[in-house]
Amino acid sequence: MAYIDGFVTAVPTANREQYKAHVEYSAAVFKEHGATRVVECWGDDVPDGEITSFPKAVLKKNDETICFAWIEWPSKEARDAGMAKVFADERMKPENNPMPFDGKRLIYGGFEALVDVKRSTD
Repeated sequence: MAYIDGFVTAVPTANREQYKAHVEYSAAVFKEHGATRVVECWGDDVPDGEITSFPKAVLKKNDETICFAWIEWPSKEARDAGMAKVFADERMKPENNPMPFDGKRLIYGGFEALVDVKRSTD
């Protein structure tokens, strides 16, 4: 079953188009190095929680929007090899693809897919 890298971050709302360009550029690099799917989502309905929430987790500021993303890989082994190549790729260096958000507040992790149910297209 697939292996997933998941990400949550806060992006200055004014940087939406810069963020989109950044992640489109990055997605091509991830795909070149073995990712099968890259999904980036711009927050639309992400409430503040009383105890925990996406906004609290990334210390969201009032002028920021929560972004949620995942990268799908064929396996953990493919992900480990692909990520090593991505981080070594000159196109991903900050001077070549600057992040339009505070990377120190990015939350990420790798996950083994446990259940994967797709909608039938019948």
